[in-house]
Amino acid sequence: MEILQSNRINLFIQTLLAVAILLLYFIVIVIALTPPIARDALIHHLAVPKLWLVNGGFYEIKWADFSYYPMNIDLLYLISLYFNNDILPNFIHMGFGIGTAWIIYRYLNRHFTRVAGLLGVLVFVSTPIVLRMSTVAYVDLGLAFFTTVSVLAFIHWRTGSYEGFKWLLISSIAMGLALGTKYNALIAWVFLSFSVVFLYSRDTGEQWRAIRYGLIFFLVSLCLFSPWLIKNLILTGNPLYPLFKGLFTAGINNVAPDGSARSMVSGEVYMGMFRLREMLYGESFWETLLIPVRFFFQGEDYSGRYFNGVLNPILILLVPFAFMKRSLHGDKLFFVLFSVFFILASFFLDQLHIRYILPAIPFLAILTVMGIMNIFAWTSEKRGPSRFVYVCIILLFLLTLGAGNVIYLNKYFQGLQPANYVLNLETRDAYLKRHIRSYAAIGYINSHTPPNARIRLLFLARRGYYLNRIYEDDATYGMDVMRGLAANAGEEGSFRKYLGSLGCTHLLIRMDLFNKFLRDNYPPETIDLLLRLLDTKTETIYHADGYAVYRLIP
Repeated sequence: MEILQSNRINLFIQTLLAVAILLLYFIVIVIALTPPIARDALIHHLAVPKLWLVNGGFYEIKWADFSYYPMNIDLLYLISLYFNNDILPNFIHMGFGIGTAWIIYRYLNRHFTRVAGLLGVLVFVSTPIVLRMSTVAYVDLGLAFFTTVSVLAFIHWRTGSYEGFKWLLISSIAMGLALGTKYNALIAWVFLSFSVVFLYSRDTGEQWRAIRYGLIFFLVSLCLFSPWLIKNLILTGNPLYPLFKGLFTAGINNVAPDGSARSMVSGEVYMGMFRLREMLYGESFWETLLIPVRFFFQGEDYSGRYFNGVLNPILILLVPFAFMKRSLHGDKLFFVLFSVFFILASFFLDQLHIRYILPAIPFLAILTVMGIMNIFAWTSEKRGPSRFVYVCIILLFLLTLGAGNVIYLNKYFQGLQPANYVLNLETRDAYLKRHIRSYAAIGYINSHTPPNARIRLLFLARRGYYLNRIYEDDATYGMDVMRGLAANAGEEGSFRKYLGSLGCTHLLIRMDLFNKFLRDNYPPETIDLLLRLLDTKTETIYHADGYAVYRLIP
């Protein structure tokens, strides 16, 4: 009778978890059915493939450092864009998240129970940053997927007493695909390459074979990564461009340097992180030093100070409880070391974004579930009223933390308001105008300029995806162009020559930032002179909603 009751409770919990997962994905799918509005999709992940298509094939986009990043997943988006579908990329990216969740389920189900597997899926997919990434055409979930496959394949090879060479090969291939997805995979590559050598040598005592296997892992991964390295080497002289500029010839072939790159790997460290955050946000040394922990407590979307993303504290609060039992101690320790190494290494990147540590989240989710299972196993050993009290306290704690994820998803959904578009109560153009202020101006350019027009963006932060014309921008968002215009405003011929040197037929300008930049940097006389020359050398063909389109007069 007790066994039957236990099975019913187990089935009820499984059903509850499965329903929660399906409800989450129902909401996520509704959001993903909307057109792209996410920043990096409009700047990079969809914009670069579209520029290639508009150009009729690959070409070097010298003004965009991000066009030199590895683009395995972006190539999948290119296929979708070729068929004029820019919503499918949202689902491609979501698919990598689902794949990662499936791997988590398989691992926990194999070592614990189906309940543990489903709980692992719920912990992972309900994490706010995973929810948001599942609705946009980025690449971070792809990186998390390939990294998770690589790490768990290596773990499987190790726990199988290093039999079955195919698992090392799978791990190597997955790592190579991760490297071809995003440069952040270099962190995992370094960690796993050394882990293969160190752990094999320690476990077997065969040092030379350990080095051989380490080289196999390293070289197989490198081979899959190499097409992007070769491309960058040919174009810039730096295979890892725009990283490590100090080690290679910078700016070769007139590649425009990205003024935003200021990390320890960029070769352009202009200001220390501690000093920069003190200047920008008034943070103390200790506040900055604790950022790897603050990731889990203080995240906020669209906030540079709070890391442009949201996690859940449960991902670190319950990790210590995973070690209450000695089982799978080697796996647990490896997951902790990998996660800590990845998070700390990401801490030194030029921009502190929570999505940059996504490859660590699957392993923290696994450890969190291990902790939960151990805690409930401990409570099951209690007798009397204390057992009920402990269970209630634990459930209340878990539900409180889980409620944060639900609140986040509701806020995210309400902010986008996708239902009207999905139900065909709102047009695509109306939805995009509601979320992208420049969309009307971009639509005008697409409708009223010749197909061979070339557009120069000023103060649009490189968001050019919806332009159906070749366009250019730069790392200063147009400030360098403004400086050039101001410097040549003293003489009409020089001003005309500088405009011609931009190589464009039209200017698309965000006017509030345009005017603010002029007021903040130049005296009224220079501003008046510049605007007067701009009026004579260009024609204003559109001006509305804070954006203007100027046609250069030949």
